Amino acid sequence: MPVPRVHRWKPLALTAAALLAGLTVPTTATASGAASGSASGSASAAVGAYDDTYYKDALGKTGPELKSALHTIISDQTKLSYDKVWDALKTTDQDPANSSNVILLYTGTSRSKSSSGGDQGDWNREHVWAKSHGDFGTATGPGTDIHHLRPEDVTVNSIRGNKDFDNGGGAVAGAPGNLTDGDSFEPRDAVKGDVARMILYMAVRYDGEDGFPDLEPNDRVDNGSAPAIGRLSVLKQWSAEDPPDAFEKNRNQVIFDKFQHNRNPFIDHPEWVEEVW
Repeated sequence: MPVPRVHRWKPLALTAAALLAGLTVPTTATASGAASGSASGSASAAVGAYDDTYYKDALGKTGPELKSALHTIISDQTKLSYDKVWDALKTTDQDPANSSNVILLYTGTSRSKSSSGGDQGDWNREHVWAKSHGDFGTATGPGTDIHHLRPEDVTVNSIRGNKDFDNGGGAVAGAPGNLTDGDSFEPRDAVKGDVARMILYMAVRYDGEDGFPDLEPNDRVDNGSAPAIGRLSVLKQWSAEDPPDAFEKNRNQVIFDKFQHNRNPFIDHPEWVEEVW
């Protein structure tokens, strides 16, 4: 098994974007895409408010009881069509420094919103929980849930394919900091935690109801078409080493305010990762 990597600082470009975003959990976004709000206390107050309302039925619970409570809470959502995902991602992943662009997940680069499609040089809709892991495709539900759908370069998205997540591998061409081998993909350090929290959100949100499979993380790779994805121990490590930053928090807020009206609880409460798993 590959030796776990030591956490490294986030790249300067993303750090600068986070500074531009205001380093808060905003309730709105400015026209330029920079998050509104100022003091870190505002972020704490916002999370506290959600504890008193949105998360009130989950507080004090652990293990399966916490997972069940969170499932009930976040399952109350507005569902998008797959076509609507294009427009949603142009808002949720808008570059804080350039409102005409989106930030791509694995490469970290800024690309024009208009360059969406399936050709080389375009960006498309990456299913972080690979849609073949459970065979849910792009049907409204897990296949269109923007908590785990992100903009990504077409070529890099193809390289990731439906691989599980794990440490190790060779460099990914055109995506510095990302590694891959025959059965796994390791994203760049700046989004390792983001990837982990998206996967764990999906495992809580989709538990076999609504005609969709029961999605669960496990501690293996090469899961194929099973409704499982790994490697859980590595995902937990990534979540701990790369806590939510301003971009991820803002994205969660925009999804809640403007689109699905539900939240990723592991962004608001990263400590719940260990409580559930």
